[in-house]
Amino acid sequence: MSLTEESTLRVLLYEGAGATDLPSSNRLETMTALLERGYTVSRTTGTGNVAPHDRGSLYVMGRFEGGKTPTDHIEQDETSLRFQDIGELNTDAIIEKVESVRAETNSVQPGNWKPWFPVIDYDRCTNCMQCLSFCLFNVYGVDDDNQIQAQNHDNCKTNCPACSRVCPEAAIMFPKYKSGPINGDEVTAADMGEEKMKVDISALLGGDVFSALRQRSDQAKERFSKERDEKQALSERKKCLTKLAQNNDIPAEVLMSLPSPDEILLKAEEAKARGEAALAKQRKAAE
Repeated sequence: MSLTEESTLRVLLYEGAGATDLPSSNRLETMTALLERGYTVSRTTGTGNVAPHDRGSLYVMGRFEGGKTPTDHIEQDETSLRFQDIGELNTDAIIEKVESVRAETNSVQPGNWKPWFPVIDYDRCTNCMQCLSFCLFNVYGVDDDNQIQAQNHDNCKTNCPACSRVCPEAAIMFPKYKSGPINGDEVTAADMGEEKMKVDISALLGGDVFSALRQRSDQAKERFSKERDEKQALSERKKCLTKLAQNNDIPAEVLMSLPSPDEILLKAEEAKARGEAALAKQRKAAE
């Protein structure tokens, strides 16, 4: 099941009407502890109403005046709404309460999914379709104006930044990546190198990917600076597919789609065909 279809628990630190503000140090410690565990956390102040959490339960925590919960200011179905006065609770006790409510409401365990998907910098993107041609997982597509888009975020494989490495304009970012410029850091002249960053996609997709990996082990020449090169992109592609097969918890459809060499070649050809079709449409529109 997609994360967008599962029930989640949202924690709200309430400091609106009918509640006393939390000390800044306590607020920071509590929010940090919850965020580090993967929970969705928000905070409200003032007299406005709180919007509902449509995909699960809302757990409202605060120092409520007179022990009265501010139900009039929370737009949430009562069956999926919980309140907790935290005036006498330390951070560990708050975390324990949240974990208990998560289990009680059968909400998804946070922290099991790492937000990982490509972000396109359209100021740099030239719409060359290299990413569409390269990605085996059908993450990319085009809109009605034939503009490249990251359309299928759920298809992207965590910790695989390979498409960013083959982008000739360094226009694809993964904010969770460990280093720049892939993580969104400023792209410098050194990152781009003396030659224009360009990977021969046809060479990557035109033959046995595993043979290509073996051949490239003999090619020590570095084409790109820092984190970007075709050899590493191919290596990450293979590593990602291998990891999928080793994970017993992955959906059956993923195991069925990958990762034998023949299947990789088939998906590579399909990705290449999508890129070529998009470029052909682009050329036709320009005529």
